[in-house]
Amino acid sequence: MQADSTPDRALLVHERLLAHYGRRPLKPQQAPLDELIQTILSQNTSDLNSGRAFASLREAFPSWEAVAEADVEAVAHAIRSGGLARIKAPRIQQIIRHLIQERGEPSLDWLHGLAVEEARAYLTSLPGVGPKTAACVLLFSLHMPAMPVDTHVHRVAQRLGLLGPRINAERAHTLLEGLLPQDLYYSFHLLMIEHGRTLCHAQRPRCSGCPLLDICPHGLAATREQ
Repeated sequence: MQADSTPDRALLVHERLLAHYGRRPLKPQQAPLDELIQTILSQNTSDLNSGRAFASLREAFPSWEAVAEADVEAVAHAIRSGGLARIKAPRIQQIIRHLIQERGEPSLDWLHGLAVEEARAYLTSLPGVGPKTAACVLLFSLHMPAMPVDTHVHRVAQRLGLLGPRINAERAHTLLEGLLPQDLYYSFHLLMIEHGRTLCHAQRPRCSGCPLLDICPHGLAATREQ
């Protein structure tokens, strides 16, 4: 399948999804470190479970300093509802300890004063923080232009031909950002996730009811085979 990664095509995808799903509600803004930790907790689990894990973590410890000082098993116990707790707990502690050692406090509020690429570079230098996690902090908390590419966005973009089949998620961030105006990053990201969850499933996508079927190489091939 050849990629048709043109701005006009990306804008058409955004226009179609917006007409089909409507405007997505704004995500409540929170402090950058809170956003970072919640995004780590969201990896490989549902929004509901990660939200519960974050709330449990905040309830169990009075401050981020207390999380850093706690036994790792206690942190893992607090976030167990989010899954992969034994992996996520030490990662969260490493980040908080790093900030305290480097900055004197567990805070990322100072990132507001940086250019987007400087902020992105710093975030991805932290233990276990990849491009998607960094982009979530940039977009949702710092209100900087960044395009988070999760599994839904990556899958849908490849099926539509906006990304080539060999483009990994890391490269996808830069490529998709280059296709859209910065003021559409937020809505495009949320609409692509909605589409991936609602119709363009990883297994057995519902192509016949898709508002993008006529411009989707994957969907057109799948429906011809039925």
